[in-house]
Amino acid sequence: MNMKPYLLLRFFFICCLLGLLNNQFLIAQTKAAQIEDLMGLYTEYGQFNGSVLVAEDGEVIYKNGFGKANMEWDIPNTPVTKHRLGSITKQFTAMLILQLMEEGKLKLDVPIATYLPEYPKATGDKITLHHLLTHSSGIPNYTSFPKFFAETSRDPFSPNEFTALFKDMELEFEPGEKFTYSNSGYFLLGLIIEKVTGKSYEENLQEKIFTPLNMKDSGFDHHDLILKNRASGYEKQGNSYVNAPYLDMSIPYAAGSLYSTVEDLYIWDRALASNKILSKKNTELLFAAHIKSGDSFYGYGWGTDKMPSGTSADSLVVIGHGGGINGFNTMINRTPKNQDLIVLLNNTGRTNLGEMTQNIYKILNDLPYNLPQKSLANFLMEEINTNGVEAGVAAYKKQKASKEYILKENDMNAIGYQFLQAGKHKEAIAVFNLNVSEFPESSNVYDSLGEAYMEVGNKELAISNYKRSIEMDPSNDNGKEMLKKLQKE
Repeated sequence: MNMKPYLLLRFFFICCLLGLLNNQFLIAQTKAAQIEDLMGLYTEYGQFNGSVLVAEDGEVIYKNGFGKANMEWDIPNTPVTKHRLGSITKQFTAMLILQLMEEGKLKLDVPIATYLPEYPKATGDKITLHHLLTHSSGIPNYTSFPKFFAETSRDPFSPNEFTALFKDMELEFEPGEKFTYSNSGYFLLGLIIEKVTGKSYEENLQEKIFTPLNMKDSGFDHHDLILKNRASGYEKQGNSYVNAPYLDMSIPYAAGSLYSTVEDLYIWDRALASNKILSKKNTELLFAAHIKSGDSFYGYGWGTDKMPSGTSADSLVVIGHGGGINGFNTMINRTPKNQDLIVLLNNTGRTNLGEMTQNIYKILNDLPYNLPQKSLANFLMEEINTNGVEAGVAAYKKQKASKEYILKENDMNAIGYQFLQAGKHKEAIAVFNLNVSEFPESSNVYDSLGEAYMEVGNKELAISNYKRSIEMDPSNDNGKEMLKKLQKE
């Protein structure tokens, strides 16, 4: 068969194009398979139970559900399962504030008393919306109040009623002085949105964000409403689960009351990338490095960090936020340069979504990544529950050398508190003591052990451990408060 030169060239070009497209498909397929295997292993080890979505170059390459949305009825998680978002809510609150600023209805640099005239002038005249948005207001964080979760969190409040619980409190520092995470600040932003617009926070969300973007599976989570595909929230106890304690959703409000799906959060990501509901200039304000937060920075409802990309000498800028609320923890991370997105929504309470996100980023950038290991802390809890403290600790020490298990300070701290809250003081003290021996350079392990000794009335050891914690971390205000109380007694 004879073929003219230009036809040969055209044929060659088409073959190359098809080959390139096929290679891109195979690469994406390989990455998707790696993510599937990775998250499957996290699920097998009891470290993930939820929904996942990963996009690369703005296109979804993987989405799936793992474990159960409802354990009582064996209903699986899927990409359309609705999860409570916790503090991911804050980025939607920040968006509403900037939309209202763009409309000329408010300013970021004026005192909050301008919009909340009933707020105490002593503080309301020096705190600005910028301070609220960046957690630099100095307003005490209401979720840290004594007995907040045991008592206050179960009762319904109107925004004005709940604001009354903290508005007269003394500021922890001068506004703008430093970053200290405060749900109270974002609660006030919700109230300001209502005052400025004359509409509820929920109505503003629907009219300004969810309806324009066609985010049909997102909203304010009301406990009493029948909501199709809503996940139940659970808390992990060792290798088993219990239903999460009740939380009235009027309390997280503009700081953490929303639900969504991984698919809707992909729509949200694309809207941010295209400046669909806010100008480019003001969208950039959301992600700007307004204030230093540890080793990273905080914008408006978003954190900014860097992660090695493996593709250049520079690091990959990652914009994201996590969330935690009774029975759920969540994480969304975006890399504007690569147009990548990772969304993890988990409905079994605390787990290390940050580690999972890092491993997925490594897959996207063709870097080596670490496979998960079983939790040694959970192993210890099961052994103590089954065989008692002494036998449990002995089994733990024997298993410690196994590469199958990994020991994490936060995991040990969590099971110590589970024992403490269950009134199992001997077990809690044993776990906290192990944590001190394993992580002697951590201030937090001494703080937790001090609390356990305080619970059983051993003031001498409680004081000793609180002192050690404060020496290592002079900013440990909770430790200072407990120490002051103990010394007074």
